[in-house]
Amino acid sequence: MNAVTDITSQAQVALPRLNEPAPAFDALTTHGQKTLADYQGKWLILFSHPADFTPVCTTEFMAFARRADDFAALNTELLGLSIDSHYAHIAWVRSIKESFGVDVRFPIIADLDMKVAQAYGMIQPGASDTQAVRATFIIDPEGTLRAMVYYPMTNGRSIDEFYRLIQALQAADTHKIATPENWMPGQDVIVPTPQTTDAAEARLSEGYDTKDWYFSTKAL
Repeated sequence: MNAVTDITSQAQVALPRLNEPAPAFDALTTHGQKTLADYQGKWLILFSHPADFTPVCTTEFMAFARRADDFAALNTELLGLSIDSHYAHIAWVRSIKESFGVDVRFPIIADLDMKVAQAYGMIQPGASDTQAVRATFIIDPEGTLRAMVYYPMTNGRSIDEFYRLIQALQAADTHKIATPENWMPGQDVIVPTPQTTDAAEARLSEGYDTKDWYFSTKAL
């Protein structure tokens, strides 16, 4: 493959867009057929991994499984994916339970035709043409893509960070605020910045913790 062809192939990788409808899917999983519409009314974390029976992926799946009840308490479902058969997925889930004592109860998409992976930009030619990278997508109850994070094949994800991000997104939606770096529930949140000069002047007397006209915080 020459340089021009390589650049062209990489340019053809389609990525979904934040704050637009997430790509629909209808896929075979370890829990039967699943569609994006099945998750309407719930938050969904859709995440891909390079391959079953690999060490880094195994640690990630165990971490997701251990936090599954915590995510469920946030009205959030988990859905894994790789370009392996559903028989391989079933065998791997059983192996994780037998070897590590961790029960993976969420479904895993068997994306052998790579339709879901391609729709979500999980196939990165610079990494592999036949394996999905460690991509994670957070989809809200209306089916809108709210966040996406890509990790290299060599490094595992922080599941705690996705749990924190779900909490932050839900707080932002409910209270119409923003959250600062590494925000955790119970900490102050950021008040939307004034949009006019009059509003900026009034902000100083609105009772927030205001450092400057554009920077105000409050407790929830």
